[in-house]
Amino acid sequence: MSGERTDTGAVFTFGETMVALRGSGPLKLGGSMEVSVAGAESNVAIGLARLGHPVRWAGAVGDDEAGELVLRTLRAEGVDVSGATRDAEAPTGLILFEPRLPEVTRVHYYRAGSAGSRIKACAVEEAFTAEPPRVLHLTGITPALGPSALCAARRALRLAREHSTLVCLDVNFRSRLWSHEDASAALREWLPYVDVLIASDDELPLCLPYDAPREAPEQAKLLLDLGVGEVVVKLGADGATVHTADGELHRPARPVRAVDAVGAGDAFVAGYLSALLDGADAAGRLDRAVTTGAFAVASRGDWEGAPTRAELSLLGVNEGTVVR
Repeated sequence: MSGERTDTGAVFTFGETMVALRGSGPLKLGGSMEVSVAGAESNVAIGLARLGHPVRWAGAVGDDEAGELVLRTLRAEGVDVSGATRDAEAPTGLILFEPRLPEVTRVHYYRAGSAGSRIKACAVEEAFTAEPPRVLHLTGITPALGPSALCAARRALRLAREHSTLVCLDVNFRSRLWSHEDASAALREWLPYVDVLIASDDELPLCLPYDAPREAPEQAKLLLDLGVGEVVVKLGADGATVHTADGELHRPARPVRAVDAVGAGDAFVAGYLSALLDGADAAGRLDRAVTTGAFAVASRGDWEGAPTRAELSLLGVNEGTVVR
């Protein structure tokens, strides 16, 4: 393991993790590709595991070599995958990353009919049977994969309420998976279950009625009035702001040399939840979140740059420092 356990409970999350292929340039020109895995929820799980927290991930992979790569990678990172299932009738999903310009990467998904989109509610129920988790982490990606995945997410929310499990929802809207209207209907239905809502400023309207205010602070206040415990707004290069009943607090982004922005949001969530599990206040939660997000931006890959607890202070050293 990368760090020392800091809590006895577990974080539970589930969703689709795919085999990821990263090209060196335009796909139509061919060339070599790097093979890894990627998935919003498993990115968060790896980030938390590296920071020393026990994490369980449930998802469905195909009964194929690609699925074995997914499970092997998560196991190697200290994530509990005992609740994962293999689907003999559907393949593991695939995602292709195509760097097109220095600051622009195109992403191509091959996940229709995949094993991950067919995850069933029983996989979620098993996670709450033995030891209910302290935190349930959901994203807006999983319910968009299909009816079965949506049903599993709804069941997870109900189980979390029954077991007094804190619910964290990262909106993570994907326009290729569902429309604004469908996403908004599902997310508004979920709000009564959510303790921590994390979203970029342009995603907040998805959680609100159509006549909601246009400014993020007013939108966050409305969400708090609707029962959400805290609203965390990701602002990219401008950092992030957390809104609670006690007011709002902002933290700027940590300055780093940007290499790859993919996975930064998931790393941010992992840092925020890690500090929350440690009992940190709002300032501490934001500080760790912008720090782990910066590590992701400064590294290639979805999760490969996620820091261990011992590495969190590295962003404070001078440029050119050699740590011996």
